[in-house]
Amino acid sequence: MKPNLPQIRNVSIREQTLDALRDAILSGELKPGEALTEMDLSRQLGVSRAPIREALRILNSEGLVETIPYHGTTVRRLTRADIEEVYSMRILLETYALERALQRDDAAALARLRAIVHDMVRAGDSGDLKAVNGHDRAFHTALIDMSGHRLLRSLWPLVAMKARQVMALVNRRNRDLTQIARSHLPLLDAMEAGDSTQARALLRQHIASAGLLIAEDWVEPR
Repeated sequence: MKPNLPQIRNVSIREQTLDALRDAILSGELKPGEALTEMDLSRQLGVSRAPIREALRILNSEGLVETIPYHGTTVRRLTRADIEEVYSMRILLETYALERALQRDDAAALARLRAIVHDMVRAGDSGDLKAVNGHDRAFHTALIDMSGHRLLRSLWPLVAMKARQVMALVNRRNRDLTQIARSHLPLLDAMEAGDSTQARALLRQHIASAGLLIAEDWVEPR
């Protein structure tokens, strides 16, 4: 039997720097409004200022940081309007993906969703916030993939990235991780039963309730 060896990743310092900063923003480690200086980031990451500068330029184009001439760069603040836009777009894209997925009637894909939810529930029961967030993202990305719609798949990463940042900031407060995980079960049950009307209603409710909760509880940046 051949040994199960891991794949070696050939990733440049520039890419590693960009990934590290993006992940810190999306996970809430770097919070909206927090100042970002090339010198401090260079010291923390142990790299020169050149890849930091390039990473900040890309993050600015992605809308994750904001650079104001003579004032510096900060993590972009989120407004209630930002949150409402992200979640309204999620409803549009994910309900469309759901309709297409149910038409395709892919038993293997539904089984993958069930496995993701199973792992999410286990992570929620053990209080593992990072794992719950990861499985939650995997569930909704898998739903998009089930649509078989290439353009939809290409549009999804931007929306998912914005949603990840919002949810990470909110989930850092004390929330019931078990409830977050188990809230996916009724939707999955309806999908497996082929009940498109119920599944669509549950998905809209699942996304809208989270977006409404966040928007109502959000403190507008000054």
